[in-house]
Amino acid sequence: QVQLVESGGGLVQAGGSLRLSCSASGRTFSTYAMGWFRQAPGKEREFVATISRSGGSTYYADSVKGRFTISRDNAQNSVYLQMNNLKSEDTGVYYCAAASAYNSESYHTSTLRYGYWGQGTQVTVSS
Repeated sequence: QVQLVESGGGLVQAGGSLRLSCSASGRTFSTYAMGWFRQAPGKEREFVATISRSGGSTYYADSVKGRFTISRDNAQNSVYLQMNNLKSEDTGVYYCAAASAYNSESYHTSTLRYGYWGQGTQVTVSS
């Protein structure tokens, strides 16, 4: 089992940057593929980015490709989301999630594959 805690959200102007962090408990962090999702008011939770167990494979939603970067540090039990050139449509609650992964390079984009979730951190981008 793993517990996830996000941090780093806040209020930023359009065009600005934020770096989200997600800290995981437990000694099995490196066995999970990790993902970032977000949920805007009145909308469903949507996929943002994912990274494989090894960190060698990543995948992004088209809406954030080229602006966001996901990374992980297995020694620190942490995953990060660097967000640059933020837009108003990036506003929402951002969630970190962990999914069981059976090989080192697999990752997942569906919420259904993720069994563990953090409490979320608010990101607000003002235009």
